[in-house]
Amino acid sequence: MTDTLKIIDLHVAVEGTPILRGVNLEMKRGETHALMGPNGSGKSTLGLAIMGHPGYEVSQGRIELNGENILEMAPDERARAGIFLAFQRPVAIPGVKMADFLRHAATNVRNPDRKEGEDLIPMREFRQEVRSRMSQLRMDDQFARRYVNDGFSGGEMKRAEILQLAMLQPKFAVLDETDSGLDADAVRLASQSIAEIGGAEMGLLIITHHDKLLEHNPPDFTHVMLGGRIVETGGIELANELHTQGYDRIRASHPDAEADNKAMLDKEEPQGVS
Repeated sequence: MTDTLKIIDLHVAVEGTPILRGVNLEMKRGETHALMGPNGSGKSTLGLAIMGHPGYEVSQGRIELNGENILEMAPDERARAGIFLAFQRPVAIPGVKMADFLRHAATNVRNPDRKEGEDLIPMREFRQEVRSRMSQLRMDDQFARRYVNDGFSGGEMKRAEILQLAMLQPKFAVLDETDSGLDADAVRLASQSIAEIGGAEMGLLIITHHDKLLEHNPPDFTHVMLGGRIVETGGIELANELHTQGYDRIRASHPDAEADNKAMLDKEEPQGVS
């Protein structure tokens, strides 16, 4: 049976402000989905809601992993079940080395029933694996000795997220604007790296404004979000249209959603609305 992540009529509010207004989306493991849309349309909110951010209130709908509603799961339980979120703005964790963080996280994902204090992945096995992954991603070995995102450049933070993705190998990964803040060469490297570690083994939901991250990850489906709902779905040709022509046709075709989008932008945006 193919793993499936299904979002059904999802309504989400942030600090009392409605953001998502009935999102429906179904992904199967091995598929690549692109989620695009103008600022304020709710793309990042969807990613954070999938992962279970406590500041995002689900007022209606379901998120199902293989038929099980995961809305009652804490974020760490969702991660152990096989869901991953690469943050648009990763946070620093001073004092925690990347290697220690990855060893604990990978152990917990591979052994979801593990209790704190129980055995971790054997050190020799872990070192071999993390070095192999870092070599694959063209990262220096010293990277693993640094504190998580502490003093990292924007590009280093995004590469750290991709390294986590490589080590955890989730069933489904949401990549929230992994290309933001990167120059063209860095985006191309990120796109290639994601393709190498993803492929048929995981479902990818790539939230992006641009086409460069999709260069090595052509979407099976492209979804356009406007006003907190998905208003159009197509293939890679839709992503190409949005890159070359923008959102004018989308806005004109869906005036109600465009009105909601403008209303959200007119208010003070809660973090993560984009």
